[in-house]
Amino acid sequence: MEFSDVEPDDSCGCGDCADRLRARLRAVRSPRRRPLGARRAAVLIAAAGSVLGGPAVSLAAAAPRTDSSPLIPDSPQGEVAGPFGADPSAHRSAAAQPATTRAEIMRRAQTWVDRKVPYSMSTYWSDGYRQDCSGFVSMAWGLGSSQTTWTLPNFADRIPKDDLQPGDALIYNNPKDPEGGSHTVLFGGWVDAAHTKYTALEQTRPGTTKRSTPYAYWSNASGYLPYRYRGLSQPMPAPEDSDAFPGADKFGPGKVNPYVTRLGKMLVERGGGRFYREGPSPDWGEADRKATEAFQLAQGWRGAEADGYPGKDTWDFLVHHKGKDIPPAAPAPTTPAPTTPAPTTPAPAPGTPVPGTGTGSDTGAPKPPPPVPVPPFPVPPFPGADRFGPGRVNDDVLLLGQRLVAKGFGAAYREGPSRDWSEADRLNTAAFQRAQGWSGAEADGYPGPHTWKLLFS
Repeated sequence: MEFSDVEPDDSCGCGDCADRLRARLRAVRSPRRRPLGARRAAVLIAAAGSVLGGPAVSLAAAAPRTDSSPLIPDSPQGEVAGPFGADPSAHRSAAAQPATTRAEIMRRAQTWVDRKVPYSMSTYWSDGYRQDCSGFVSMAWGLGSSQTTWTLPNFADRIPKDDLQPGDALIYNNPKDPEGGSHTVLFGGWVDAAHTKYTALEQTRPGTTKRSTPYAYWSNASGYLPYRYRGLSQPMPAPEDSDAFPGADKFGPGKVNPYVTRLGKMLVERGGGRFYREGPSPDWGEADRKATEAFQLAQGWRGAEADGYPGKDTWDFLVHHKGKDIPPAAPAPTTPAPTTPAPTTPAPAPGTPVPGTGTGSDTGAPKPPPPVPVPPFPVPPFPGADRFGPGRVNDDVLLLGQRLVAKGFGAAYREGPSRDWSEADRLNTAAFQRAQGWSGAEADGYPGPHTWKLLFS
């Protein structure tokens, strides 16, 4: 029996033809074309399977996967499909949707966050997924293969913004730069009631991160669309729906999550409002630590039991409204002003108006104006991460440098801060971040929303 290498019909929607079409597209786009013999071998395997009555073997399944020749080309989004590639219906018909839960999605995503998996468009992590943004979401959803921002929607349904829940995704596809200009993030939950900020888990340079992000994203916000994975089998309760202690790792410098907000609100209800210059937020701050410490001290705890970081007992007392409230602040001691003898003045000459006697136009000595309260230094809104870094020249860089100097972190400046970003700005910012107890990617010298907030507090 003789087999010939027949090109698939573009109108055919079967799985084998879809695989062949994708392989043909890759061969056109990628300079690393597979030898013709390997392609003919795959066709022979597929044909033999059909003749023998077994299932047809697609090119993607037959081709061996190696580190030097991955199935998906080296590009920011891997294999590109969509309006300019293969028929989306072919991808959709072949898209398997393994069942999973929101809890499993978030647990898988957190493993990359904890390990700070380095960003890469061409390499794969130990779990087999490509280390770029769409590979990260594919891993979290448990798809079994690394998809792209153009193929991920084949596994999901569009949802309204206000329906977003942890485990959903926001996807942006840029038709002008489909491979390098698109992006996707995993939604981790709202951080404010107005739904203007959310916790984003994403794969971005230098590695996997979890941070508070303005909706829908720092840039190209209008292009991001919310999606929900179709394979969900059950919902995950929100932090407000469970009284279980979420774990000590949810609290401390650099932590941004809804549990921090809930802790702050409970502390305010128990008398800790004076520690917050503004309402509790998902960003852990010194106000959270001081209020937690005050609550622990009010229970009579000392030492490590009153370190300002919530444990199971602190959380249990707050959730179930047990123990004593935080006492009000003691009034500051007042020191009586020293008394001095009143100065003697000569008696006025006859006919001279005396203040306060009504004999002249002066009805009393002038009183000093009341003191004007000085408001705290305002915290300007974070201007965005793209305002800082090599080649940036703007007023935000100057303001950053001035605040670093005011906070005592200006040692790297040979000259005063300027509008031109320099290595001195990065070194001083990194020193400030390390002083907060951060390390690794959290102390890379580039300011984020949390660094910015602490600089102005």
